Amino acid sequence: MNTAIQAALNHAVQSLQSEGVLPSDWNNNSSLSRTKDRSHGDFASNIAMIAAKAAAMKPRDLAEKILTHLPEVSEISKAEIAGPGFINFFLNADQRFSVLDQIQAQKQQFGFSQVNAAKKVQIEFVSANPTSSLHVGHGRGAAYGMTVANLFEATGATVEREYYVNDAGRQMDILATSTYLRYLQLLGLELVFPKNAYQGDYVKEIAQSIIDQDGHAYSQEIAAVFNQVPADVEYADELDADGNKVVLSGDKEKHIDGLIQNSQQLLGTGYMVFHQAALTAILDDIKDDLGEFSVNFDRWFSEATLTEKIEEALQTLDQRGFLYEKDGNIWFKSTEFGDEKDRVVKRRNGQTTYFASDIAYHLNKLQRGFTDLVDVWGSDHHGYIARVKAAIDAMGYDSSKLTVLLVQFVSLWRGGEMVQMSSRSGQYVTLRDLRKEVGNDAARFYYVMRKSEQHIDFDLDLAVSQSKDNAVYYIQYAHARVNRMVNKAAEKNVAFDREKLNDYDASLLCLDAETEILAKLAAYPEVVIRAANSYEPHQVGNYLKELAALFHGWYNLDNLKILNDQDLAVSQSRLLLSVNVQQVLKNGLTLLGVSAPNEM
Repeated sequence: MNTAIQAALNHAVQSLQSEGVLPSDWNNNSSLSRTKDRSHGDFASNIAMIAAKAAAMKPRDLAEKILTHLPEVSEISKAEIAGPGFINFFLNADQRFSVLDQIQAQKQQFGFSQVNAAKKVQIEFVSANPTSSLHVGHGRGAAYGMTVANLFEATGATVEREYYVNDAGRQMDILATSTYLRYLQLLGLELVFPKNAYQGDYVKEIAQSIIDQDGHAYSQEIAAVFNQVPADVEYADELDADGNKVVLSGDKEKHIDGLIQNSQQLLGTGYMVFHQAALTAILDDIKDDLGEFSVNFDRWFSEATLTEKIEEALQTLDQRGFLYEKDGNIWFKSTEFGDEKDRVVKRRNGQTTYFASDIAYHLNKLQRGFTDLVDVWGSDHHGYIARVKAAIDAMGYDSSKLTVLLVQFVSLWRGGEMVQMSSRSGQYVTLRDLRKEVGNDAARFYYVMRKSEQHIDFDLDLAVSQSKDNAVYYIQYAHARVNRMVNKAAEKNVAFDREKLNDYDASLLCLDAETEILAKLAAYPEVVIRAANSYEPHQVGNYLKELAALFHGWYNLDNLKILNDQDLAVSQSRLLLSVNVQQVLKNGLTLLGVSAPNEM
Protein backbone atom coordinates (compact mmCIF):
# COMPACT_ATOMS: atom_id res chain seq x y z
CA MET A 1 0.00 0.00 0.00
CA ASN A 2 2.81 2.44 0.80
CA THR A 3 4.01 1.92 -2.78
CA ALA A 4 0.75 3.33 -4.16
CA ILE A 5 0.87 6.31 -1.79
CA GLN A 6 4.52 6.99 -2.65
CA ALA A 7 3.68 6.85 -6.34
CA ALA A 8 0.92 9.44 -5.77
CA LEU A 9 3.33 11.71 -3.89
CA ASN A 10 5.91 11.37 -6.67
CA HIS A 11 3.24 12.39 -9.19
CA ALA A 12 2.42 15.47 -7.11
CA VAL A 13 6.11 16.42 -6.92
CA GLN A 14 6.51 16.10 -10.69
CA SER A 15 3.45 18.32 -11.20
CA LEU A 16 4.83 20.97 -8.85
CA GLN A 17 8.20 20.81 -10.61
CA SER A 18 6.55 21.34 -14.00
CA GLU A 19 4.78 24.40 -12.55
CA GLY A 20 8.03 25.77 -11.13
CA VAL A 21 6.94 25.46 -7.51
CA LEU A 22 9.78 23.01 -6.89
CA PRO A 23 13.14 23.06 -8.73
CA SER A 24 13.38 20.44 -11.45
CA ASP A 25 16.52 18.97 -9.85
CA TRP A 26 15.05 18.70 -6.36
CA ASN A 27 16.01 15.34 -4.86
CA ASN A 28 13.12 13.72 -3.00
CA ASN A 29 14.59 12.20 0.17
CA SER A 30 11.41 12.39 2.22
CA SER A 31 10.02 9.42 4.15
CA LEU A 32 6.67 7.69 4.20
CA SER A 33 6.02 5.60 7.28
CA ARG A 34 3.24 3.98 9.23
CA THR A 35 1.85 6.11 12.02
CA LYS A 36 2.19 5.06 15.63
CA ASP A 37 -1.07 6.76 16.61
CA ARG A 38 -4.08 5.45 14.69
CA SER A 39 -5.83 8.82 15.10
CA HIS A 40 -3.19 10.20 12.73
CA GLY A 41 -4.18 7.84 9.96
CA ASP A 42 -2.36 4.81 8.59
CA PHE A 43 0.62 6.48 6.88
CA ALA A 44 2.38 9.82 7.30
CA SER A 45 4.74 11.68 4.96
CA ASN A 46 7.18 14.48 5.87
CA ILE A 47 7.60 15.51 2.23
CA ALA A 48 6.26 19.06 2.73
CA MET A 49 8.75 19.77 5.53
CA ILE A 50 11.65 18.31 3.54
CA ALA A 51 10.76 20.26 0.37
CA ALA A 52 9.72 23.55 2.03
CA LYS A 53 13.13 25.18 1.77
CA ALA A 54 13.51 24.27 -1.91
CA ALA A 55 10.02 25.68 -2.60
CA ALA A 56 10.64 28.78 -0.43
CA MET A 57 7.31 28.13 1.27
CA LYS A 58 6.01 27.28 4.71
CA PRO A 59 5.63 23.49 5.09
CA ARG A 60 1.87 23.63 5.68
CA ASP A 61 1.36 25.85 2.64
CA LEU A 62 3.38 23.47 0.50
CA ALA A 63 1.43 20.54 1.94
CA GLU A 64 -1.78 22.20 0.72
CA LYS A 65 -0.36 22.41 -2.81
CA ILE A 66 0.78 18.77 -2.67
CA LEU A 67 -2.72 17.67 -1.68
CA THR A 68 -4.27 19.51 -4.61
CA HIS A 69 -1.94 17.68 -7.00
CA LEU A 70 -2.39 14.19 -5.53
CA PRO A 71 -4.04 11.79 -7.99
CA GLU A 72 -6.92 9.72 -6.70
CA VAL A 73 -5.85 6.48 -5.00
CA SER A 74 -8.73 4.06 -4.59
CA GLU A 75 -7.38 2.55 -1.39
CA ILE A 76 -7.17 5.96 0.36
CA SER A 77 -10.27 7.38 2.03
CA LYS A 78 -8.73 10.75 2.85
CA ALA A 79 -5.47 12.69 3.26
CA GLU A 80 -5.06 15.60 5.66
CA ILE A 81 -2.39 17.96 6.99
CA ALA A 82 -1.27 17.64 10.60
CA GLY A 83 1.16 19.41 12.92
CA PRO A 84 3.98 21.40 11.29
CA GLY A 85 3.24 19.96 7.86
CA PHE A 86 2.87 16.18 7.95
CA ILE A 87 0.49 14.70 5.41
CA ASN A 88 -1.51 11.85 6.94
CA PHE A 89 -3.20 9.19 4.84
CA PHE A 90 -6.22 7.14 5.94
CA LEU A 91 -6.93 3.79 4.30
CA ASN A 92 -10.38 2.64 3.29
CA ALA A 93 -11.83 0.10 5.73
CA ASP A 94 -11.69 -2.68 3.13
CA GLN A 95 -8.01 -1.98 2.53
CA ARG A 96 -7.22 -2.71 6.19
CA PHE A 97 -8.44 -6.27 5.72
CA SER A 98 -6.49 -6.89 2.50
CA VAL A 99 -3.40 -7.86 4.48
CA LEU A 100 -5.20 -11.04 5.57
CA ASP A 101 -5.66 -12.01 1.92
CA GLN A 102 -1.96 -11.38 1.30
CA ILE A 103 -0.88 -13.53 4.25
CA GLN A 104 -3.24 -16.33 3.26
CA ALA A 105 -1.94 -16.28 -0.31
CA GLN A 106 1.75 -16.01 0.51
CA LYS A 107 1.90 -17.91 3.82
CA GLN A 108 5.58 -18.47 4.73
CA GLN A 109 6.58 -16.13 1.89
CA PHE A 110 4.68 -13.20 3.39
CA GLY A 111 7.21 -10.47 4.11
CA PHE A 112 9.50 -11.56 1.29
CA SER A 113 10.25 -9.09 -1.50
CA GLN A 114 12.58 -8.50 -4.43
CA VAL A 115 13.94 -5.08 -3.42
CA ASN A 116 17.50 -6.47 -3.29
CA ALA A 117 17.14 -8.83 -6.25
CA ALA A 118 20.00 -7.11 -8.11
CA LYS A 119 22.44 -7.83 -5.30
CA LYS A 120 24.87 -10.71 -5.01
CA VAL A 121 25.99 -10.54 -1.38
CA GLN A 122 28.83 -12.38 0.31
CA ILE A 123 28.61 -12.42 4.10
CA GLU A 124 31.67 -13.61 5.98
CA PHE A 125 31.14 -14.17 9.69
CA VAL A 126 32.41 -16.01 12.76
CA SER A 127 35.79 -16.89 11.14
CA ALA A 128 37.23 -17.71 14.57
CA ASN A 129 40.73 -19.15 14.68
CA PRO A 130 40.39 -22.96 14.73
CA THR A 131 42.42 -23.15 17.94
CA SER A 132 39.64 -23.87 20.45
CA SER A 133 35.89 -24.31 20.76
CA LEU A 134 33.69 -21.33 20.01
CA HIS A 135 32.95 -19.10 22.99
CA VAL A 136 29.86 -17.00 23.69
CA GLY A 137 31.32 -14.01 21.81
CA HIS A 138 31.65 -16.09 18.66
CA GLY A 139 28.06 -17.17 19.19
CA ARG A 140 26.84 -13.61 18.87
CA GLY A 141 28.69 -13.17 15.59
CA ALA A 142 27.24 -16.46 14.36
CA ALA A 143 23.64 -15.55 15.20
CA TYR A 144 24.01 -12.02 13.87
CA GLY A 145 25.72 -12.96 10.60
CA MET A 146 23.28 -15.78 9.87
CA THR A 147 20.28 -13.55 10.49
CA VAL A 148 21.60 -10.74 8.31
CA ALA A 149 22.08 -13.33 5.56
CA ASN A 150 18.50 -14.56 6.06
CA LEU A 151 17.19 -11.01 5.79
CA PHE A 152 19.03 -10.36 2.55
CA GLU A 153 17.66 -13.58 1.07
CA ALA A 154 14.16 -12.59 2.20
CA THR A 155 14.54 -9.35 0.24
CA GLY A 156 15.59 -11.09 -2.97
CA ALA A 157 19.40 -11.00 -2.83
CA THR A 158 21.61 -13.91 -3.82
CA VAL A 159 23.61 -14.65 -0.68
CA GLU A 160 26.73 -16.69 0.00
CA ARG A 161 27.66 -17.38 3.62
CA GLU A 162 31.38 -17.88 4.18
CA TYR A 163 33.69 -18.83 7.04
CA TYR A 164 37.34 -17.81 6.65
CA VAL A 165 39.49 -20.54 8.20
CA ASN A 166 42.72 -19.12 9.63
CA ASP A 167 44.65 -22.34 9.10
CA ALA A 168 48.03 -20.89 8.13
CA GLY A 169 48.98 -18.40 10.83
CA ARG A 170 51.05 -18.24 13.99
CA GLN A 171 48.14 -19.19 16.23
CA MET A 172 47.86 -22.53 14.44
CA ASP A 173 51.58 -23.05 14.98
CA ILE A 174 51.14 -22.33 18.69
CA LEU A 175 48.31 -24.87 18.78
CA ALA A 176 50.31 -27.49 16.85
CA THR A 177 53.30 -27.03 19.16
CA SER A 178 51.04 -27.09 22.24
CA THR A 179 49.66 -30.41 20.97
CA TYR A 180 53.15 -31.77 20.43
CA LEU A 181 54.27 -30.80 23.94
CA ARG A 182 51.18 -32.50 25.42
CA TYR A 183 52.02 -35.53 23.27
CA LEU A 184 55.47 -35.68 24.85
CA GLN A 185 53.99 -35.32 28.33
CA LEU A 186 51.52 -38.13 27.70
CA LEU A 187 54.45 -40.30 26.64
CA GLY A 188 55.87 -39.76 30.14
CA LEU A 189 58.45 -37.04 29.40
CA GLU A 190 58.72 -34.19 31.88
CA LEU A 191 58.60 -30.57 30.74
CA VAL A 192 57.32 -27.20 31.91
CA PHE A 193 54.34 -26.35 29.75
CA PRO A 194 54.65 -22.82 28.23
CA LYS A 195 52.47 -20.09 29.66
CA ASN A 196 51.61 -18.88 26.15
CA ALA A 197 50.58 -22.32 24.89
CA TYR A 198 46.98 -23.50 24.66
CA GLN A 199 46.10 -24.95 28.05
CA GLY A 200 42.71 -26.60 27.55
CA ASP A 201 42.09 -30.31 28.04
CA TYR A 202 41.07 -30.55 24.39
CA VAL A 203 44.77 -30.25 23.48
CA LYS A 204 45.51 -33.38 25.51
CA GLU A 205 42.69 -35.20 23.75
CA ILE A 206 44.12 -34.36 20.33
CA ALA A 207 47.58 -35.44 21.47
CA GLN A 208 46.18 -38.71 22.77
CA SER A 209 44.53 -39.41 19.41
CA ILE A 210 47.96 -39.15 17.75
CA ILE A 211 49.43 -41.56 20.29
CA ASP A 212 46.57 -43.98 19.65
CA GLN A 213 47.37 -43.89 15.94
CA ASP A 214 51.16 -43.51 15.76
CA GLY A 215 52.48 -44.33 19.23
CA HIS A 216 56.01 -43.01 19.98
CA ALA A 217 56.77 -42.23 16.32
CA TYR A 218 57.35 -38.50 16.98
CA SER A 219 59.09 -38.65 20.34
CA GLN A 220 62.13 -36.39 20.79
CA GLU A 221 64.46 -35.60 23.66
CA ILE A 222 63.10 -32.74 25.77
CA ALA A 223 66.55 -31.15 25.76
CA ALA A 224 66.42 -30.95 21.97
CA VAL A 225 62.94 -29.47 21.93
CA PHE A 226 63.95 -26.75 24.41
CA ASN A 227 67.47 -26.25 23.02
CA GLN A 228 68.45 -22.52 23.01
CA VAL A 229 64.80 -21.49 23.49
CA PRO A 230 64.54 -18.12 25.28
CA ALA A 231 63.28 -18.38 28.82
CA ASP A 232 59.56 -18.29 29.47
CA VAL A 233 58.08 -15.33 31.32
CA GLU A 234 58.16 -15.19 35.10
CA TYR A 235 55.67 -13.06 37.00
CA ALA A 236 55.80 -11.48 40.42
CA ASP A 237 53.18 -12.51 42.96
CA GLU A 238 51.74 -9.01 43.20
CA LEU A 239 49.92 -7.01 40.51
CA ASP A 240 50.80 -3.49 39.36
CA ALA A 241 48.61 -0.42 39.91
CA ASP A 242 46.53 -1.27 36.81
CA GLY A 243 45.90 -4.83 37.98
CA ASN A 244 48.33 -6.41 35.49
CA LYS A 245 50.90 -9.08 36.24
CA VAL A 246 54.39 -7.74 36.90
CA VAL A 247 57.01 -9.37 34.65
CA LEU A 248 60.18 -10.35 36.50
CA SER A 249 62.04 -11.94 33.59
CA GLY A 250 61.68 -13.85 30.36
CA ASP A 251 59.49 -13.40 27.29
CA LYS A 252 56.49 -15.67 26.67
CA GLU A 253 56.27 -14.78 22.97
CA LYS A 254 59.93 -15.54 22.21
CA HIS A 255 59.67 -18.70 24.30
CA ILE A 256 56.78 -20.18 22.33
CA ASP A 257 58.26 -19.04 19.01
CA GLY A 258 61.50 -20.86 19.88
CA LEU A 259 59.57 -24.03 20.67
CA ILE A 260 57.69 -23.77 17.39
CA GLN A 261 60.92 -23.44 15.43
CA ASN A 262 62.57 -26.39 17.21
CA SER A 263 59.49 -28.59 16.82
CA GLN A 264 59.33 -27.87 13.11
CA GLN A 265 63.03 -28.65 12.62
CA LEU A 266 63.02 -31.82 14.72
CA LEU A 267 59.82 -33.29 13.28
CA GLY A 268 60.17 -32.25 9.64
CA THR A 269 57.10 -33.46 7.78
CA GLY A 270 55.87 -35.00 11.03
CA TYR A 271 55.12 -31.52 12.34
CA MET A 272 52.15 -31.32 9.97
CA VAL A 273 50.68 -34.41 11.65
CA PHE A 274 50.15 -32.32 14.78
CA HIS A 275 49.14 -29.24 12.82
CA GLN A 276 46.56 -31.14 10.77
CA ALA A 277 45.25 -33.23 13.68
CA ALA A 278 44.63 -30.11 15.74
CA LEU A 279 43.07 -28.23 12.81
CA THR A 280 40.78 -31.11 11.84
CA ALA A 281 39.62 -31.85 15.39
CA ILE A 282 38.79 -28.27 16.26
CA LEU A 283 37.31 -27.34 12.89
CA ASP A 284 35.06 -30.41 13.07
CA ASP A 285 34.01 -29.31 16.55
CA ILE A 286 33.24 -25.79 15.29
CA LYS A 287 31.22 -27.14 12.36
CA ASP A 288 29.20 -29.40 14.65
CA ASP A 289 28.62 -26.60 17.14
CA LEU A 290 27.42 -24.16 14.49
CA GLY A 291 25.34 -26.79 12.74
CA GLU A 292 23.50 -27.55 15.98
CA PHE A 293 22.95 -23.79 16.30
CA SER A 294 21.35 -23.73 12.81
CA VAL A 295 24.22 -21.63 11.47
CA ASN A 296 25.40 -23.03 8.15
CA PHE A 297 27.94 -21.90 5.59
CA ASP A 298 28.07 -22.28 1.82
CA ARG A 299 31.86 -22.15 1.86
CA TRP A 300 34.70 -22.73 4.28
CA PHE A 301 37.58 -20.74 2.81
CA SER A 302 41.09 -21.88 3.70
CA GLU A 303 43.71 -19.19 4.33
CA ALA A 304 46.34 -21.75 3.30
CA THR A 305 45.06 -21.57 -0.29
CA LEU A 306 45.94 -17.87 -0.60
CA THR A 307 49.67 -18.21 -1.34
CA GLU A 308 49.40 -17.34 -5.03
CA LYS A 309 46.72 -14.73 -4.40
CA ILE A 310 48.98 -12.95 -1.90
CA GLU A 311 51.68 -12.62 -4.54
CA GLU A 312 49.10 -11.38 -7.07
CA ALA A 313 47.77 -8.77 -4.64
CA LEU A 314 51.23 -7.49 -3.70
CA GLN A 315 52.26 -7.40 -7.34
CA THR A 316 49.15 -5.37 -8.17
CA LEU A 317 49.87 -2.90 -5.38
CA ASP A 318 53.51 -2.63 -6.47
CA GLN A 319 52.61 -2.02 -10.11
CA ARG A 320 50.20 0.71 -9.05
CA GLY A 321 52.92 2.39 -7.01
CA PHE A 322 51.64 1.70 -3.51
CA LEU A 323 54.48 -0.41 -2.09
CA TYR A 324 57.93 0.67 -0.91
CA GLU A 325 60.86 -0.84 0.97
CA LYS A 326 62.12 0.45 4.31
CA ASP A 327 64.39 -1.25 6.85
CA GLY A 328 64.22 -4.43 4.79
CA ASN A 329 60.41 -4.61 5.08
CA ILE A 330 57.89 -4.03 2.30
CA TRP A 331 55.29 -1.41 3.23
CA PHE A 332 51.87 -0.51 1.81
CA LYS A 333 51.13 3.23 1.49
CA SER A 334 47.82 3.00 3.31
CA THR A 335 48.14 6.58 4.60
CA GLU A 336 47.41 7.77 1.06
CA PHE A 337 43.89 6.40 1.57
CA GLY A 338 43.21 7.82 5.00
CA ASP A 339 44.79 5.17 7.25
CA GLU A 340 46.69 6.46 10.28
CA LYS A 341 49.98 4.87 9.23
CA ASP A 342 51.52 2.72 6.50
CA ARG A 343 51.43 -1.06 7.00
CA VAL A 344 54.02 -3.81 6.56
CA VAL A 345 52.93 -6.50 4.10
CA LYS A 346 56.19 -8.48 3.87
CA ARG A 347 58.87 -8.74 6.57
CA ARG A 348 62.59 -8.67 5.94
CA ASN A 349 62.73 -12.46 6.40
CA GLY A 350 60.43 -12.84 3.38
CA GLN A 351 57.33 -13.82 5.35
CA THR A 352 54.13 -12.00 4.51
CA THR A 353 51.98 -10.52 7.26
CA TYR A 354 48.41 -11.27 8.35
CA PHE A 355 47.44 -8.04 6.65
CA ALA A 356 48.83 -9.30 3.34
CA SER A 357 46.57 -12.34 3.68
CA ASP A 358 43.60 -10.04 4.40
CA ILE A 359 44.35 -8.07 1.23
CA ALA A 360 44.59 -11.24 -0.84
CA TYR A 361 41.39 -12.64 0.64
CA HIS A 362 39.42 -9.53 -0.23
CA LEU A 363 40.93 -9.50 -3.72
CA ASN A 364 39.66 -13.06 -4.09
CA LYS A 365 36.18 -11.97 -2.94
CA LEU A 366 36.09 -9.04 -5.34
CA GLN A 367 37.13 -11.26 -8.24
CA ARG A 368 34.22 -13.60 -7.52
CA GLY A 369 31.76 -10.95 -8.73
CA PHE A 370 29.85 -10.03 -5.59
CA THR A 371 28.07 -6.68 -5.64
CA ASP A 372 28.30 -6.38 -1.86
CA LEU A 373 30.83 -7.74 0.63
CA VAL A 374 29.78 -7.89 4.26
CA ASP A 375 32.36 -8.74 6.93
CA VAL A 376 31.19 -9.42 10.48
CA TRP A 377 34.14 -8.83 12.82
CA GLY A 378 34.69 -8.57 16.52
CA SER A 379 34.80 -5.01 17.83
CA ASP A 380 38.52 -5.38 18.62
CA HIS A 381 39.18 -5.38 14.85
CA HIS A 382 37.94 -1.81 14.40
CA GLY A 383 41.40 -0.60 13.43
CA TYR A 384 41.57 -2.99 10.48
CA ILE A 385 38.70 -1.41 8.58
CA ALA A 386 40.60 1.60 7.21
CA ARG A 387 43.60 -0.43 6.08
CA VAL A 388 41.54 -3.12 4.33
CA LYS A 389 39.44 -0.51 2.54
CA ALA A 390 42.64 1.33 1.60
CA ALA A 391 44.05 -1.82 0.02
CA ILE A 392 40.84 -2.41 -1.96
CA ASP A 393 40.98 1.12 -3.39
CA ALA A 394 44.70 0.85 -4.05
CA MET A 395 44.17 -2.31 -6.12
CA GLY A 396 41.70 -0.40 -8.29
CA TYR A 397 38.45 -1.65 -6.81
CA ASP A 398 35.68 0.23 -5.01
CA SER A 399 35.95 -0.06 -1.23
CA SER A 400 32.34 1.07 -0.83
CA LYS A 401 31.42 -2.47 -1.83
CA LEU A 402 32.72 -3.59 1.56
CA THR A 403 30.63 -3.12 4.69
CA VAL A 404 32.24 -4.10 7.98
CA LEU A 405 29.87 -4.80 10.84
CA LEU A 406 31.46 -4.86 14.29
CA VAL A 407 30.01 -7.14 16.94
CA GLN A 408 30.51 -6.09 20.53
CA PHE A 409 31.36 -8.29 23.48
CA VAL A 410 28.86 -10.39 25.45
CA SER A 411 28.69 -10.51 29.23
CA LEU A 412 26.84 -13.37 30.90
CA TRP A 413 24.89 -12.78 34.10
CA ARG A 414 23.46 -15.35 36.48
CA GLY A 415 21.77 -14.58 39.76
CA GLY A 416 22.65 -10.91 39.44
CA GLU A 417 26.38 -11.62 39.11
CA MET A 418 28.62 -11.59 36.05
CA VAL A 419 29.96 -14.97 34.93
CA GLN A 420 33.75 -14.79 34.73
CA MET A 421 35.47 -15.78 31.49
CA SER A 422 39.10 -16.05 30.35
CA SER A 423 40.80 -16.96 27.08
CA ARG A 424 43.83 -19.16 26.46
CA SER A 425 43.61 -20.89 29.84
CA GLY A 426 40.68 -22.80 28.37
CA GLN A 427 38.37 -21.77 31.23
CA TYR A 428 35.90 -19.79 29.13
CA VAL A 429 32.16 -20.23 28.59
CA THR A 430 31.66 -21.94 25.25
CA LEU A 431 28.80 -21.44 22.85
CA ARG A 432 27.91 -25.08 23.48
CA ASP A 433 27.72 -24.39 27.23
CA LEU A 434 25.35 -21.47 26.60
CA ARG A 435 23.14 -23.43 24.25
CA LYS A 436 22.92 -26.27 26.74
CA GLU A 437 21.84 -23.90 29.51
CA VAL A 438 19.32 -21.66 27.73
CA GLY A 439 18.57 -23.48 24.47
CA ASN A 440 19.15 -22.50 20.87
CA ASP A 441 16.04 -20.34 20.62
CA ALA A 442 16.87 -18.02 23.52
CA ALA A 443 20.50 -17.76 22.40
CA ARG A 444 19.60 -16.94 18.78
CA PHE A 445 16.97 -14.40 19.84
CA TYR A 446 18.85 -12.51 22.52
CA TYR A 447 22.08 -12.42 20.51
CA VAL A 448 20.39 -10.24 17.87
CA MET A 449 18.15 -8.09 20.06
CA ARG A 450 20.57 -5.18 20.18
CA LYS A 451 22.53 -3.37 17.50
CA SER A 452 25.71 -5.28 16.74
CA GLU A 453 27.93 -2.43 17.96
CA GLN A 454 26.19 -2.39 21.35
CA HIS A 455 27.38 -4.48 24.27
CA ILE A 456 25.08 -7.31 25.41
CA ASP A 457 24.42 -8.24 29.03
CA PHE A 458 22.96 -11.72 28.58
CA ASP A 459 20.72 -12.59 31.54
CA LEU A 460 20.78 -16.38 31.75
CA ASP A 461 17.97 -16.49 34.32
CA LEU A 462 15.68 -14.35 32.18
CA ALA A 463 16.41 -16.41 29.06
CA VAL A 464 14.98 -19.57 30.66
CA SER A 465 12.09 -17.93 32.52
CA GLN A 466 8.50 -18.54 31.48
CA SER A 467 7.13 -15.03 31.78
CA LYS A 468 6.21 -12.09 29.59
CA ASP A 469 9.52 -10.50 30.58
CA ASN A 470 11.23 -13.21 28.53
CA ALA A 471 10.54 -11.89 25.05
CA VAL A 472 11.26 -15.09 23.13
CA TYR A 473 8.96 -17.09 25.42
CA TYR A 474 6.27 -14.41 25.13
CA ILE A 475 6.40 -14.51 21.32
CA GLN A 476 6.49 -18.30 21.09
CA TYR A 477 3.61 -18.53 23.57
CA ALA A 478 1.50 -16.30 21.31
CA HIS A 479 2.20 -18.69 18.42
CA ALA A 480 1.28 -21.75 20.50
CA ARG A 481 -1.80 -20.04 21.96
CA VAL A 482 -3.37 -19.84 18.49
CA ASN A 483 -3.15 -23.61 18.10
CA ARG A 484 -4.85 -24.01 21.46
CA MET A 485 -7.62 -21.65 20.32
CA VAL A 486 -8.21 -23.61 17.10
CA ASN A 487 -8.24 -26.91 19.00
CA LYS A 488 -10.71 -25.50 21.52
CA ALA A 489 -12.93 -24.36 18.66
CA ALA A 490 -13.01 -27.92 17.34
CA GLU A 491 -13.92 -29.22 20.80
CA LYS A 492 -16.84 -26.76 20.91
CA ASN A 493 -17.93 -27.71 17.37
CA VAL A 494 -17.14 -24.25 16.02
CA ALA A 495 -16.60 -24.75 12.31
CA PHE A 496 -13.20 -23.43 11.25
CA ASP A 497 -10.97 -24.71 8.47
CA ARG A 498 -7.45 -23.32 7.98
CA GLU A 499 -7.65 -24.32 4.33
CA LYS A 500 -10.79 -22.22 3.73
CA LEU A 501 -9.89 -18.90 5.32
CA ASN A 502 -11.45 -16.92 2.48
CA ASP A 503 -14.85 -18.21 3.60
CA TYR A 504 -14.78 -16.08 6.75
CA ASP A 505 -15.85 -12.43 7.05
CA ALA A 506 -12.92 -10.21 8.09
CA SER A 507 -15.15 -7.12 8.13
CA LEU A 508 -16.52 -8.29 11.50
CA LEU A 509 -13.14 -7.40 13.04
CA CYS A 510 -14.24 -3.96 14.18
CA LEU A 511 -12.67 -3.57 17.64
CA ASP A 512 -9.90 -1.01 18.02
CA ALA A 513 -7.56 -3.77 19.20
CA GLU A 514 -8.31 -5.75 16.05
CA THR A 515 -7.67 -2.74 13.83
CA GLU A 516 -4.31 -2.27 15.57
CA ILE A 517 -3.35 -5.88 14.95
CA LEU A 518 -4.32 -5.60 11.27
CA ALA A 519 -2.14 -2.51 10.88
CA LYS A 520 0.75 -4.25 12.62
CA LEU A 521 0.44 -7.26 10.32
CA ALA A 522 0.51 -5.00 7.27
CA ALA A 523 3.71 -3.36 8.50
CA TYR A 524 5.72 -6.61 8.57
CA PRO A 525 7.10 -6.56 4.98
CA GLU A 526 8.40 -3.00 5.50
CA VAL A 527 10.12 -4.07 8.73
CA VAL A 528 11.94 -6.89 6.96
CA ILE A 529 13.20 -4.54 4.26
CA ARG A 530 14.39 -1.95 6.78
CA ALA A 531 16.07 -4.60 8.91
CA ALA A 532 17.90 -6.04 5.90
CA ASN A 533 19.08 -2.75 4.45
CA SER A 534 20.27 -1.42 7.81
CA TYR A 535 21.81 -4.74 8.94
CA GLU A 536 19.61 -4.60 12.04
CA PRO A 537 17.91 -7.92 12.88
CA HIS A 538 16.69 -6.47 16.16
CA GLN A 539 14.04 -4.55 14.20
CA VAL A 540 12.37 -7.88 13.41
CA GLY A 541 12.69 -8.99 17.02
CA ASN A 542 11.14 -5.77 18.29
CA TYR A 543 8.33 -6.08 15.76
CA LEU A 544 7.55 -9.62 16.95
CA LYS A 545 7.46 -8.47 20.57
CA GLU A 546 5.01 -5.71 19.65
CA LEU A 547 2.81 -8.03 17.60
CA ALA A 548 2.76 -10.62 20.38
CA ALA A 549 1.88 -7.93 22.93
CA LEU A 550 -1.02 -6.70 20.78
CA PHE A 551 -2.27 -10.24 20.33
CA HIS A 552 -2.05 -11.17 24.02
CA GLY A 553 -3.67 -7.85 24.95
CA TRP A 554 -6.56 -8.47 22.56
CA TYR A 555 -6.97 -12.05 23.79
CA ASN A 556 -7.17 -10.86 27.41
CA LEU A 557 -9.64 -8.01 26.82
CA ASP A 558 -12.43 -7.88 29.36
CA ASN A 559 -15.71 -9.29 28.06
CA LEU A 560 -14.05 -10.53 24.84
CA LYS A 561 -14.86 -14.07 23.82
CA ILE A 562 -12.83 -15.35 20.91
CA LEU A 563 -15.33 -18.21 20.64
CA ASN A 564 -18.63 -16.34 20.80
CA ASP A 565 -21.39 -18.82 21.55
CA GLN A 566 -23.98 -16.41 20.19
CA ASP A 567 -22.30 -15.55 16.88
CA LEU A 568 -20.48 -18.17 14.82
CA ALA A 569 -19.37 -15.63 12.17
CA VAL A 570 -17.66 -13.44 14.79
CA SER A 571 -15.88 -16.47 16.24
CA GLN A 572 -14.65 -17.44 12.78
CA SER A 573 -13.42 -13.92 12.02
CA ARG A 574 -11.45 -13.81 15.27
CA LEU A 575 -9.91 -17.20 14.58
CA LEU A 576 -9.10 -15.91 11.09
CA LEU A 577 -7.21 -12.98 12.60
CA SER A 578 -5.44 -15.28 15.05
CA VAL A 579 -4.10 -17.76 12.50
CA ASN A 580 -2.78 -14.88 10.41
CA VAL A 581 -0.99 -13.47 13.45
CA GLN A 582 0.42 -16.95 13.99
CA GLN A 583 1.73 -17.09 10.41
CA VAL A 584 3.54 -13.76 10.69
CA LEU A 585 5.01 -14.67 14.07
CA LYS A 586 6.35 -17.88 12.55
CA ASN A 587 7.74 -16.05 9.51
CA GLY A 588 9.62 -13.57 11.70
CA LEU A 589 10.92 -16.20 14.12
CA THR A 590 12.19 -18.25 11.18
CA LEU A 591 14.21 -15.30 9.90
CA LEU A 592 15.78 -15.00 13.36
CA GLY A 593 16.57 -18.72 13.46
CA VAL A 594 14.08 -19.34 16.28
CA SER A 595 11.51 -22.14 16.35
CA ALA A 596 7.75 -21.56 16.44
CA PRO A 597 6.38 -24.30 18.71
CA ASN A 598 2.76 -25.41 18.43
CA GLU A 599 2.58 -26.35 22.09
CA MET A 600 4.18 -24.89 25.21
